[in-house]
Amino acid sequence: MELNEFKQKLNLAIERLTEDLKKVRTGRAHPDMLDGVRVEAYGVMTPLNQVANVTVPEPQLIQITPFDPSNIDAVTEAIKKDEALGLNPSDDGRVVRVNIPPLTEERRAQIAKQLGTNAEDARIVSRNLRQDLLSGLKKQKSAGEITEDDLRSLEKQVQDELDKFNKQVDELIGAKEAEVMKV
Repeated sequence: MELNEFKQKLNLAIERLTEDLKKVRTGRAHPDMLDGVRVEAYGVMTPLNQVANVTVPEPQLIQITPFDPSNIDAVTEAIKKDEALGLNPSDDGRVVRVNIPPLTEERRAQIAKQLGTNAEDARIVSRNLRQDLLSGLKKQKSAGEITEDDLRSLEKQVQDELDKFNKQVDELIGAKEAEVMKV
């Protein structure tokens, strides 16, 4: 692995963290909350956004309109089955409505703790990437492909990239935590 590949993999880890954070409940309705929901439509497990239109008409309500009304029961069941969401949808035969209840103080604390876990997972990925890159660089030095000065310079660049990555992670988690804790 070389430095550019290391940077790309760190950027992918940031993108992954951002996607994971979109799914975290904040007490306000957001269509991305249902991104992980898969519906059995026509005998195939399909992402919800491919079988229905997901909108947020009010801050505490998500409205799902299936493209094919015959899928309404499957959409309702898929949302109920996703225990991580903890949502209870209702339907009127044409539209599924999901009320987003306000978060309790205890639930906010649990979510904040979960955010810490997400941040640590991202940091573990970055440390593993750094370890792989540094071991490769040390092998190159042993083989005489790079000098001691080159190794030190590259190690410093790797650490600088890792510091930038950790700062981005802290900013993302801090912003999401503020959003969760806001009543």
